[in-house]
Amino acid sequence: MEQTKRLIKGVLKNSNNPKLAWHLLKRVLSSPSSSTTPHAQRLVAITTRILVGANMHRELDDLRELILGSQPNHIAHDFIISMVRILAQSGHIDDAFSHFKSLRAHFPSTPPSLPFYNLLLRLTLQHNRSHFLTWLYTDMIAAGVNPQTYTFNLLIQSLCESRAFHHALQLFDKMSEKGCPPNEFTLGILVRGLCQAGLTKQALELVNKSCHNANRVVYNTLVSRFCREKLNDEAEQLVERMREQGFLPDVVTFNSRISALCRAGKVLEASRIFRDMQMDEELGLPRPNVTTFNLMLKGFCKRGMMEEARGLVDTMKKVDNFVTLESYNIWLLGLLRNRELLEARLVLDEMVGKGIEPNAYTYNIMIDGLCRNHMLSDARELMDLMMSNGVYPDTVTYSTLLHGYCSKGKVFEAKRVLHEMIRNGCHPNTFTCNTLLHSLWKEGRTLEAEEMLQKMNEKCYQLDTVTCNIVVNGLCRNGELDKAIEIVSEMWTNGPTSLDKGNSFASLVNSIRNVSNSLPDVITYTTLINGLCKVGRLEEAKKKFIEMMARNLQPDSATYDTFIRSFCKQGKISSAFRVLKDMERNGCSKTLQTYNSLILGLGSKKQIFEIYGLIDEMREKGICPDICTYNNIISCLCKGGKAKDAISLLHEMLDKGISPNISSFKILIKAFCNSSDFKLACELFGVALSTCGHKEALYSLMFNELLSGGQLSEAKELFEASVDRFLTLKNFMYKDLIERLCQDERLDDANSLLHKLIDKGYGFDHASFIPVIDGLSKRGNKQQGDELAKRMMELTLGGGNADRTYQNGKRTIPGTQSRDGESDWQDIINRDGGSGIALKTLKRVQKGWGQGNISSLQPQENDFLDYYDARG
Repeated sequence: MEQTKRLIKGVLKNSNNPKLAWHLLKRVLSSPSSSTTPHAQRLVAITTRILVGANMHRELDDLRELILGSQPNHIAHDFIISMVRILAQSGHIDDAFSHFKSLRAHFPSTPPSLPFYNLLLRLTLQHNRSHFLTWLYTDMIAAGVNPQTYTFNLLIQSLCESRAFHHALQLFDKMSEKGCPPNEFTLGILVRGLCQAGLTKQALELVNKSCHNANRVVYNTLVSRFCREKLNDEAEQLVERMREQGFLPDVVTFNSRISALCRAGKVLEASRIFRDMQMDEELGLPRPNVTTFNLMLKGFCKRGMMEEARGLVDTMKKVDNFVTLESYNIWLLGLLRNRELLEARLVLDEMVGKGIEPNAYTYNIMIDGLCRNHMLSDARELMDLMMSNGVYPDTVTYSTLLHGYCSKGKVFEAKRVLHEMIRNGCHPNTFTCNTLLHSLWKEGRTLEAEEMLQKMNEKCYQLDTVTCNIVVNGLCRNGELDKAIEIVSEMWTNGPTSLDKGNSFASLVNSIRNVSNSLPDVITYTTLINGLCKVGRLEEAKKKFIEMMARNLQPDSATYDTFIRSFCKQGKISSAFRVLKDMERNGCSKTLQTYNSLILGLGSKKQIFEIYGLIDEMREKGICPDICTYNNIISCLCKGGKAKDAISLLHEMLDKGISPNISSFKILIKAFCNSSDFKLACELFGVALSTCGHKEALYSLMFNELLSGGQLSEAKELFEASVDRFLTLKNFMYKDLIERLCQDERLDDANSLLHKLIDKGYGFDHASFIPVIDGLSKRGNKQQGDELAKRMMELTLGGGNADRTYQNGKRTIPGTQSRDGESDWQDIINRDGGSGIALKTLKRVQKGWGQGNISSLQPQENDFLDYYDARG
């Protein structure tokens, strides 16, 4: 015995040397006197753990054979039972069963105990080896070991996890016959399994039948599931039933109700329950716990109720409930999703100050929020801070940053993030690669997309339907619809590997081997149908829709919206509404896009009454109009001569926090100018400037409308203001303004405008000089006309275009050129209606005014512009 003790100490001392441990155990088992001592079984157990830890499975097989060959039956049985228990508890279920089956073959008449069977049943269930359960139960019954209720509970749990509910219910019904009546745990296992599978009504029927075994946990499981399925009335009835049966709802019950209401968007209703839990103690309601507070905080943030969320955070801090990392993460996520970036940064500093260390999820929330708000450099800095604090970025971190760069079209930076990710040992997933692949297609960088897909394949990333959809979408965007159609057809046959059949995009997919579930889906077909509709191939789009249905792919709202939008754009309103009926018949709800398309179509037919009907319907369904909706309605009202009614929509937009855009104001300003209400048009112009900023599009629109309406003075004043703001002139009808001023004998105004343009450094259409030169000559101001002609020639020979450019570090605004690159002056000289005075002036200029060769003349520089650039 002393020798065995020494050997045990030797094994324990050399536990990091499994070969020595195995050698020592063999010495003990080889000695008849030592192997039968009480310490020998302990030594077998210790050595087994060492061998399991070292994955020395062959030695374990040798150990079993050594035990069977050297030990008495009762000792060998116990030794192997110990080995099996250790293997099973270590997670080596397959090896444990191999040894256990060998044991049962050697000792069929000496069964293990019921607790041992239960242990194996439980561990088998934990490690998803359900195929061993039937064998164990059969062996158990054959060995004469009677199961108990706990045994049946394990079997029912296994059947539920395998979704064999029919067999689970049968076993539940037979338990009483076998002398093991089900208990509250049995009922709880079955109810939880049925609820998780969505068989809630079946679970309720079971509880009704076995209500004597129901407890608070069972009811809470049902309440939680009813809430998840938005069956709030049924959940309330169940809560009342709990009270009637003496099970007062606890905090878990209330948390389930609050969570479900918040998910359904009924945050105010959830907050009333929450308030009752805080205040109505006489009703016997449970007090809210940290989970309750977190659920309400998440609900407020999700609905954008930030003032209520802040009040809740203050309350949580007062009662010391705002102390967990989870609470801080929920609050940070809420702040960032509601664009409260500065406050989020302060909260991050606060939690660090309180000793709550941010984890990777915390930083990922912050980085995602910054990327969503296009603050990419800040996101990058935060990732550097994250690493300096010992928290290493994971796949989500890198993928988030990569997605941020891709959303801004910064593909080069996104690829750098991918390379850094791989370099730091963080493996990209399919989502990461798909994000970059989509961005490359979107940017038209087909060759790089090709290379990316090949690398994904080489690195054995699991390519999926999303990857294929990106390729199909890219082809549709590039107008290569026939290739996209071919790809979709071949996906059904061979998956993406078939895309190389005569297709010029073969290199994208010709060697893909790692495709998971790559059959076309609804998105694939919707993408293809949308591409066909955009180019007017409606009949082919319809055929693809029929093919989609034949493949048992149910179209969604986006698919129907594609057809509705296409028909509405073509003015085929009746066809659009036929599609709408089919859409509703198949259970697809109208979306904002549906309403916008219908409003656009009805607007083209001036069916204002029907449009208002759609607006009322949108309000009833809680669908908020967007800027596109309002612009479509405003356009329809203006075309129908009801521009003043459209003004109210402008006010409604502003009241709802929807900022009108330039298009909104363009429609209205044009409408009022067409009705000669220039005063109201100018007022709207002022509102537009304060809302959208001093944009060239607004100035040129207002100017052109004033000019067309004969408001010369107002047009001149606005044009001068535009020039003072250095706006580009390509959309201004300034030549017409100058000509009209000359016709109205306002030569001085026209002349001053020309000189203003010259003084500001503008290059412009030199035909603008002609009416002024003609007018001055006719009025007898020949010298002044000649001087103006001279300036015209200087500018003409300078060349350039009407847009501002940068040359040699200086900003210039050269003159407008024709499509051939020649100055518009050439057109002036050669046109049939050219001015005789201009021709005479040209001849004089060609002889020279004592200023050297004409070709040596340079365009003038503007000191003010140089100064402006130097400061800018």
